[in-house]
Amino acid sequence: MTGIVIVGGGLAGSEAAWQAAERGARVHLYEMRPVSVTPAHKTDRMAELVCSNSLKSDSPDDCHGLLKRELTAYGSVIMAAARAHAIPAGSALAVDRDAFAADVTARLAHHPRITIVRDEVKAIPEDRPVIIATGPLTSDRLADALRDRFVDYLASTDPPVETRDLLYFYDAISPIIAADSIDRSIAFAASRYDKGGDDYLNCPLTRETYQRCWEAIRTAELAPIRSFEEAQYFERCLPIEVLAARGEDALRFGPMKPVGLIDPKTGRRPYAVVQLRLENREGTMHNMVGFQTRMTWGEQRRILRMIPGLGEAEFLRYGSIHRNTFIAAPALLQETMQFKGDPGILLAGQLTGVEGYLESAGTGLLAGVNAVKLLYGEAPVVLPPTTALGSLVRHICLADARAFQPMNVNFGLLPPLDQPIRAKRERRQALALRALRALPDLS
Repeated sequence: MTGIVIVGGGLAGSEAAWQAAERGARVHLYEMRPVSVTPAHKTDRMAELVCSNSLKSDSPDDCHGLLKRELTAYGSVIMAAARAHAIPAGSALAVDRDAFAADVTARLAHHPRITIVRDEVKAIPEDRPVIIATGPLTSDRLADALRDRFVDYLASTDPPVETRDLLYFYDAISPIIAADSIDRSIAFAASRYDKGGDDYLNCPLTRETYQRCWEAIRTAELAPIRSFEEAQYFERCLPIEVLAARGEDALRFGPMKPVGLIDPKTGRRPYAVVQLRLENREGTMHNMVGFQTRMTWGEQRRILRMIPGLGEAEFLRYGSIHRNTFIAAPALLQETMQFKGDPGILLAGQLTGVEGYLESAGTGLLAGVNAVKLLYGEAPVVLPPTTALGSLVRHICLADARAFQPMNVNFGLLPPLDQPIRAKRERRQALALRALRALPDLS
């Protein structure tokens, strides 16, 4: 049987491969690791989670919770593995990232219609259909090939599209700390507003301690970026030092906000708090929530140990920064994930300008489904804009290409209800119910 080529074994490529294979297509899935490495990945496993182990809210009246239910309805391999390796995280879905990636890798490797090829793809394959899902860390050689193809297409449009063909922003990841190095006489276990049990450790800060930490972060030495590139950051994943530069209160109204938490030792809400989330099922590692950083490793040791409860912290992974690449999707993509200049080429994942683990997996799901439809001579699918995934894809394809920035799924992308509902929670519940009822049959 004629097959489908998929380039990239991240969340999007893994989901695309699974969806295509489950629909009867033979799949060749190319992953360059470990033959070639990236600045952020640590293993050669498929669907490795680089920045965080959280897949965000699992609440049915949250848009991320809605997206999870949409993906589950379509037999998502990413969601199946995430549920199998979930660890406590309050109302969020967090996973043991090592076990999760190992599970996804095993499921793909054992599928009778999926062949995993460990090699770097340096040019756009001639095969059609082909899915490019190489993520924000696309290798330089393939990125150059894509750039050349996109430039040619943009120059051929009438009138020519004036936009950058490939864009980028810088992304930072948070440190991971050994659980047994956290001072439990200071850190207390609790989730905000008691949602989901005592799944987080919380390091409370007084006003004086917070001000010392803020000043140290604001003036910290930073790791360099390439001199010819401007540091462009994704607004919803800013390094803590960028936030700190916005003012003294920026951190405690952001990742260090204390709302919904009471320190049992004082009976009061702390002035600020640093939350630590479980990183693995065994409970031996904790991730510093929202503490993605570009500070040098030496500065991280010095400054983060100023936080109460982390005075003897052992850093198992330091925070770091890397460049993420994404395309100008509004100028280049159709809502079917097909490249406008060659409908046999589909793109998926963060390369398309979606932000978030499950958003990436969702675009991979749609690309995998539509690649099979192209293979069988059927019309590709456009998802309804009333669904979470459909609204996100519609946004990245129809936004202003000249000011395009990565986007997470959110209720603001969905069309309003025919009958407005004033109460926010009830409105979100109604939007979610409408979305699930609108899901088309993708078989």
